[in-house]
Amino acid sequence: MTKDLFDKYIWLVDTIYRVGRITLAEINMRWMRSKFSDGEKIPRRTFNNWRIAIEQVFDITILCDRKDGYVYYIENAEDMEKGGVRNWLLNTFTVNNLINESHHLKRRILFEEIPSGRRFLTPVIEAMRDSVELRLIYQSFWRDEAGVYTLQPYCLKVFRQRWYVTGYCRERDALRTFSLDRIQRLDTLDSKFVFPKSFDPAAFFADSFGVSTGNSEVMTIRIKVYGVHCKYVRALPLHHTQVEVETGNDYSIFEYRLMPTFEFKQEILSRGREMEVIAPQSFRDEVVDEVRQMAANYGVGR
Repeated sequence: MTKDLFDKYIWLVDTIYRVGRITLAEINMRWMRSKFSDGEKIPRRTFNNWRIAIEQVFDITILCDRKDGYVYYIENAEDMEKGGVRNWLLNTFTVNNLINESHHLKRRILFEEIPSGRRFLTPVIEAMRDSVELRLIYQSFWRDEAGVYTLQPYCLKVFRQRWYVTGYCRERDALRTFSLDRIQRLDTLDSKFVFPKSFDPAAFFADSFGVSTGNSEVMTIRIKVYGVHCKYVRALPLHHTQVEVETGNDYSIFEYRLMPTFEFKQEILSRGREMEVIAPQSFRDEVVDEVRQMAANYGVGR
């Protein structure tokens, strides 16, 4: 599956989703105005092949209502706004395709770059679809030399401008997560694997902030947020377990149930004096120690 074909799938999903119910003739009218057409309509056989591929790759089913004149629509379209890969498709690729068709707007819309997406995202998705193993030459930030790993890719996750793939690693005999931007080379193997029905990607990361799962214990963490920053946290929760448990004149206290991972601690520190860990004491002490070391770097307290 080339990137061009991938983008055509996204265009088709977005077109049907926005209209709701549409015939192939109406799809082709829009298609002829797009950058993909090259002056040719979508043949019905090609259209049906795309419908099958879209269902296999993205779990999006395009149905046909023959009684209403062969009108096409997306099954359970209301789920498109509930997150996951469907929401990501609409919010990322469809916007990108629209901008590419509106050349005069390109300089006026600025995006954050995700370095790893274009190079390795498609072969990883294909390997997940076909249930085949991958061989990675991977350079960890924590090791001097690159390692070679055989991976059964289970799921993809994007966090902080980086794509990550999680799956069973043969060399580690365990589930591992790899950042796509640290892969030096990726090869698709002929060896097949069976995706375990017991593996739930959302559940796997449910207790984490970011991609670190580790062996930390899930705990109740309370954070005091000051001033106008409370509104930012309410508008964009740090974690799906976030609950506002107390509100004062110039502060709010938010409670979370998750593992105190490295990424979560870094997130709190990045908010500066606007956030304060108040419980549990063990996690508060960790953050206090980091703050003291930061102060020492600036010569404070010497």
